[in-house]
Amino acid sequence: MKIIFYMLLNSYFATVCAWRLFLYQRGHYFTMSSANYEALLTRVKEKHSVKTSSGERFEAPVFIIALVGSKTFIKNFEEVAEKLRRPKEFLAKFLFKELATPGALQGRELILHAKLQPRLMQEKLASFITRMVMCKECGKPDTHLEHGGRHVEFIVCEACGARRPAL
Repeated sequence: MKIIFYMLLNSYFATVCAWRLFLYQRGHYFTMSSANYEALLTRVKEKHSVKTSSGERFEAPVFIIALVGSKTFIKNFEEVAEKLRRPKEFLAKFLFKELATPGALQGRELILHAKLQPRLMQEKLASFITRMVMCKECGKPDTHLEHGGRHVEFIVCEACGARRPAL
């Protein structure tokens, strides 16, 4: 019984292939109209698209943290400071004050002389971004630091021109 079924199935596929070859040789191609193709393509994209970013122009960086003994190492400290467009010394000073712990810059990383939870470090970075990077007037991250004399630094927005002292 199985042999007969396979023979019939094989002959069916052979017939279909022969019929398609016959039509192809006479100029009848099995094509899809561009409208159908575009509709199918958009349907597939909607169904299977994976969002790789939030769509925001500015995405907050994340610290890469290593806990070694009683010290906390921030491995990508220099890259985070560059992305935020702030001197790494300025960001380090903020973290030392906020975390109430001593530390040191060593090459491209920051060493804090305390064992700190990564969640707390990310919260302090978010606080730094809110207070020292984002413009309070327009909410954009397009700001830079200006020295105002007497140890006062100002955050100046490049988008709206707002100017405020760095806290």
